[in-house]
Amino acid sequence: MKNLAQLLEALHKLDTALVEEHHLLCSSQLPSVALQHITDAKSQLLATVGYLEQQRHRLENTLGWQAPYDGLPQLVQRWQQVQQLSQTLRDKNQHNGMLLNQQIDHNAQALAILNKNNQSLYGSDGQSRGSNLLGRKIVI
Repeated sequence: MKNLAQLLEALHKLDTALVEEHHLLCSSQLPSVALQHITDAKSQLLATVGYLEQQRHRLENTLGWQAPYDGLPQLVQRWQQVQQLSQTLRDKNQHNGMLLNQQIDHNAQALAILNKNNQSLYGSDGQSRGSNLLGRKIVI
């Protein structure tokens, strides 16, 4: 079934995207633009996988077949590859999600510290405030 070969190809591309995402999430500084590109690529690949799955189900209904395709050795092997790769991708995606949540928590903590210690030099009216930070105020 050509559909399973296409599905495997899309899953391998998704695996590559998840590996790249993992490298980005583990880098010392999170490159947001590159991460956004990977997120977009993952979304497109997931849409492709969804479409191929719909096609597979329609083809199965037409031919009267059903996964795991007992009695069709070539399809059994491909289906097992799809199942194994899907499990691996799920695990990688969960791990990347955990890394992303750690980044979010770290950023939230940093923002909390900055907001707590924020002593603005200028008020909303544009006038300086906190003159004790700058020393004496000179008026001309």
